[in-house]
Amino acid sequence: MNGAATGVFEADMTSDASFRTFLVRVTLTHMVTYTVAGLLAYTLIDYPMLFQAEGFAGLMRPVTSKWVAAGPALQVIRGLIFAMALYPFRRVFLEERGGWLPLWGLLLGLCVFSTAAAAPGSIEGLIYTTIPPALQMRGLPEVVLQTLAFSLIVCAWYRNPRRSWAVVMGVLAVLVVLISAAGIFAPRPSPQLEFRSLRPATQALHGAEVLDH
Repeated sequence: MNGAATGVFEADMTSDASFRTFLVRVTLTHMVTYTVAGLLAYTLIDYPMLFQAEGFAGLMRPVTSKWVAAGPALQVIRGLIFAMALYPFRRVFLEERGGWLPLWGLLLGLCVFSTAAAAPGSIEGLIYTTIPPALQMRGLPEVVLQTLAFSLIVCAWYRNPRRSWAVVMGVLAVLVVLISAAGIFAPRPSPQLEFRSLRPATQALHGAEVLDH
């Protein structure tokens, strides 16, 4: 960065990029990108069927659960944790052009591929869970693309800190909360009816697992 740009950026870092601002921007960005990626994955990957597959069924709540509906709104908790964890290292990815790349790499390394728990799709998940590798890999595109979008938006927001960013992301975050609320209070099918509707899909996935073994 040249001297003038550095001076402007340093001024921004001391005023606009306060801890509170960083907290809000990271949290809103996580909530929005998480929800968009989740909705796309729900449609393209067919999560209702995947969550009933052997291995996943004992690990994941069914998509009709109220907790699953509340998930997008509850991402505010994860967003705050991300912000507090990243704040001490913010200059590494906010001051340099292309800073989104090291941020994305950090998230991929610590949150996707090398998680502390045996999350599906992670190294630990492949080692310690009985979920077939082919099924674990089906969820990776969602988290890889979500962390990419998160990294790009956070860095872009700081490079162009216009009010429009705050308005758009704030409105989208409110929509996320409303979507969660609608899902929580939506009527649900009886467990017996739900089982019947998912049984053919579960049998198809079980056949795929046999082939995978």
